[in-house]
Amino acid sequence: MALHALFIDFNSYFASVEQQLVPALRGRPIAVIPVEADSTCCIAASYEAKQFGVKTGVRVSDAKRLCPDLVLVPARPPEYVKLHHRLVEIVESCIHVEQVCSIDEMWGELTGKLCDRDRAIDLAHRIKREIRARIGDQLRSSIGIAPNPFLAKTATDMQKPDGLVVIEGKDLPHCLHRLELRDFCGIGPKMEQRLKLHGIRTVEALCRADEAALRRAWGGVEGARLHANLRGESGWRIHNKNRSVGHSHVLAPEFRNDPDAHAVLHRLLQKAAMRLRGIERASARMHLTIRFSRNEGTWTGSRRFPPTSDTLELLHHLDALWAERPGEHAAPLMVGVSLHHLAPVSEVTPDLFQPRPRPSLDVAIDRINARYGRSTVMFGGALEARQAAPMRIAFNRIPDLATEAD
Repeated sequence: MALHALFIDFNSYFASVEQQLVPALRGRPIAVIPVEADSTCCIAASYEAKQFGVKTGVRVSDAKRLCPDLVLVPARPPEYVKLHHRLVEIVESCIHVEQVCSIDEMWGELTGKLCDRDRAIDLAHRIKREIRARIGDQLRSSIGIAPNPFLAKTATDMQKPDGLVVIEGKDLPHCLHRLELRDFCGIGPKMEQRLKLHGIRTVEALCRADEAALRRAWGGVEGARLHANLRGESGWRIHNKNRSVGHSHVLAPEFRNDPDAHAVLHRLLQKAAMRLRGIERASARMHLTIRFSRNEGTWTGSRRFPPTSDTLELLHHLDALWAERPGEHAAPLMVGVSLHHLAPVSEVTPDLFQPRPRPSLDVAIDRINARYGRSTVMFGGALEARQAAPMRIAFNRIPDLATEAD
């Protein structure tokens, strides 16, 4: 079974970028945070911080307790995006990047002589050398080489930081047995419990299960996909599609009140609407999410409407959803809005009984913001939150600096 995939995972990416850009942070325990508040969570931690138990998702107040010398660094998403594009160029100069999976992950297909183990390993070392030479030595990466992207990605987690792991056909499946179920992409807490209900409690049992058993456990084709991936088979590739567009934001302490939270939602929706038009899609459903403080849980609302990408129309639906939130509640801690049921604008038939859209207004605003900065022109509802919801980076989407940078 030949080697066909080389997967690259940049270790502690956001923290490593900060240490690369700011020499004073090198060798120190740092945590990258979205806002300066003890109630928020760390979105990245350097390896020096991880030695103290500080990890992604740890509450800032807990992180300070675990590591008294921890340096808190406010996130700078535009810098992470810029460096991401440079890294893609560097990897592309060594091997064609078949797919960018997230801001810190990508893979390339091994073909011809590169399928040979020694040549693939030489290629991995070359990529690491090029990154050190053209970026710096703080951007370490773990590289996995395997018969398919799934196993190559799995290999990147088997040796960190700065690892290089090769999985060949002859190594399967025993080389995987030392892993935990949740070490595999696609198996989270809920899926792990589901597998256990089907009698699959270890990776060895997972590898032993036949295709029919995994189809039953997953309830569909995902089980068959995993069965093939675990055996090194190729052909099971996932291509990202735009299924939704949205943004969420953890509110800074001074914004944890209804008027400011509402303004932040207006800003988030205006960003989402601009993105929607950028991909030439219209949305027919909106989801609103509000998480409250004092452990009062999360409220979600949903609203359907004729397909549109018109900002004012979408803001109207947002305000209608906002009015449906609980009357008595604790302070809002996080807000999010997302647009679903996307369809190409060219396939949308306008509703005869709805107000006519204002495409020229939206186009004018988009052009002004693209040229002079995203916050140059906005609808008034977002004015109080002008600086409150900076760019954020989702797991599987790279922001477009031309339309989303502040």
